Amino acid sequence: MKQAKEARIRVMLADDHPIVMTGFAMSLAGPDIDVVGQARSPDEVLEQHASLQPDVLVLDIRFGEALTGLDVARAILGRQPEARIVFLTQFDQDSLIKECYRIGARAFITKDCDPGELATAVRRAHAGALYFMPRIAERLASLSVQGDMSPQSVLDERALEIFTLMAEGLTNAEIADRLSVSSKTISNASQAIKDKLGVNRAADITRLAVRYGLLQA
Repeated sequence: MKQAKEARIRVMLADDHPIVMTGFAMSLAGPDIDVVGQARSPDEVLEQHASLQPDVLVLDIRFGEALTGLDVARAILGRQPEARIVFLTQFDQDSLIKECYRIGARAFITKDCDPGELATAVRRAHAGALYFMPRIAERLASLSVQGDMSPQSVLDERALEIFTLMAEGLTNAEIADRLSVSSKTISNASQAIKDKLGVNRAADITRLAVRYGLLQA
């Protein structure tokens, strides 16, 4: 009996809609899965994940706040690379799928999935395997074949940070102050970013960031 209990998968859920989260908690209840925590904000996710140390985190992408599920995942995986994260979201843009895969998520599931598929994703993630629902996996494979010109793919981490601040409307001086570097450094970096992405106008930069999920419309 003790051995069977230890074999159960401890799952934490994170979503800003409590009714949705409760529904998924009920669908995951089974002989091998325990839902041990539920969080409704990015800060709660980080705090509970650190204290509970679940086997698998099922995480939404959008929380309607400054931080997103992607930010939370980056923070968790940065301090705990072996963490198992399953993204469960209503959004399925190609850029989001690619970014979830790039940062180290183990699975990507949309909220219209069959409850059994979510349980499968949790079990696969817990085992260290990848699980992207079939139609998502096909698109991910297509992106790999066709190439990806998204900011996330073209820019390194620092340049992507600068690009995102540019998209938010910050001036070079404001970005320099935010990142504690010189205005000349940001001026040179911003021009290089524009050249790489083939954009110049501020409006085009913002539209590109929205298109690829770096900025909410």
